Amino acid sequence: MIILYSIKETRQWLTGERAMGKSIGFVPTMGALHQGHLDLVRRALNENDLAGCSIFVNPIQFNNPEDLEKYPRTLENDLQLLEQSGCDLVFIPSVEEMYPGPVKDKYDFGDLERVMEGEHRPGHFNGVAIIVKKLFDIFQPDKAYFGEKDFQQLRIIQALVRKEKIPVEIIPCPTVRELDGLAMSSRNRRLTPEERLRAPEMYRTLLLASELATKIPVSEVKSICIARLESKGFKVDYFEIADIESLQPSDTWETNGGMIACAAAFLGKVRLIDNMILFSNFAR
Repeated sequence: MIILYSIKETRQWLTGERAMGKSIGFVPTMGALHQGHLDLVRRALNENDLAGCSIFVNPIQFNNPEDLEKYPRTLENDLQLLEQSGCDLVFIPSVEEMYPGPVKDKYDFGDLERVMEGEHRPGHFNGVAIIVKKLFDIFQPDKAYFGEKDFQQLRIIQALVRKEKIPVEIIPCPTVRELDGLAMSSRNRRLTPEERLRAPEMYRTLLLASELATKIPVSEVKSICIARLESKGFKVDYFEIADIESLQPSDTWETNGGMIACAAAFLGKVRLIDNMILFSNFAR
């Protein structure tokens, strides 16, 4: 496994591989890797000649300084896991390498960035778009792999690729869960043992929303699910039921594509997010 720290070296290495006709699958991460990340790497390996991964905790996508400070950093373990998974290249830049000067780029994703995560984390998706565009420019991958746990982020990146006409295929990958249903996340490491026992209640609440979908009004499903989360000790940021394509909240079950339930809530000091497709008219 090749480990590189500079943009120049990474581009040079990838250019050489590409010149030999090799296809490149790419998995961007912020480290603190778990099985969900490794599944993305393994899929990239299965579908391409080589798999590259980046590890970079992107400061400009954090609107909460404390969240940035406390984000888990486990580089030595990450590298062991990536080597075991068969990853070919890991790019580990410094903040100065990625942002040598002031960051002035500004993306506008319209209504897509004004709901849910965008509403509660101002500037977050602009920071995501900036770093993903930079990484795509460096790796120039054939395919890039993103987990559906961050479903709104996935839609933002798909919009970025269309807007910037980036020649990469975005591959959505199903959320990987613990045995008790909790969506795998680097932030789960920050949960206390007692909080970790309660954390799967978010998944169970989404299952409840799925069971109630189309049977009672949307507003009632949302109220029931918010009340359930609060009764389990969560402080709810939002619980939305939205169109699966536009992610705009809906008051009715009428849709051309499908509906998804998306939730974000604090358990203690840790903010958890998750989602569940309630129904979809598209083949998965």
